[in-house]
Amino acid sequence: MSTRERILDAAADLLRSRGVVHATTKEIAQATGVSEPTLYKYFGDKERLLLAVLQERVPGLSRVDVSPGAGSVEGNLTELADAALTFYRQSIPMLGALLADPQRMAAHRVAMNRHGAGPDKVVIRFSAYLSAEQALGRVAAAADPDAVALLLVGACFHEAFLRYYAQGDESPLATAEALVRALVRPLL
Repeated sequence: MSTRERILDAAADLLRSRGVVHATTKEIAQATGVSEPTLYKYFGDKERLLLAVLQERVPGLSRVDVSPGAGSVEGNLTELADAALTFYRQSIPMLGALLADPQRMAAHRVAMNRHGAGPDKVVIRFSAYLSAEQALGRVAAAADPDAVALLLVGACFHEAFLRYYAQGDESPLATAEALVRALVRPLL
């Protein structure tokens, strides 16, 4: 296994258990058996390391390839929602403490913008997909793709947060299929 992969594995473990605010680059380097300068050689800064962990160690939308016009809209949205639920369920423990630290949150926001990442990208992806399907006539002309995307992504985030808060107890809307059926099917 390469040094980069070992760093990502150690970082993912520490970020899941301690969160981004409390896990230090020194701890990650020690857990990997490398020096801190080596860690920075591969990732540049802690935010870039976090982004690499989120992209490469936490399954998310990058693993889903839906094409407008292929499959069913409901099935494609279910795939996207499932990926969003999985991502949020795994990233909430890593990122939650940022909300309590305004200074750290501001630095995180700037870094994510610099790297072209952030929570708005999920909504943009859903909205772009829905707009393309709408152009093909597979989504109602009166539907608002931005609003539908916000509803579905917001529901995925909220459901993941509730499951984290309730320590895994399931709700009737816990699956992507249930969320899409409840929120999106009537709009299609």
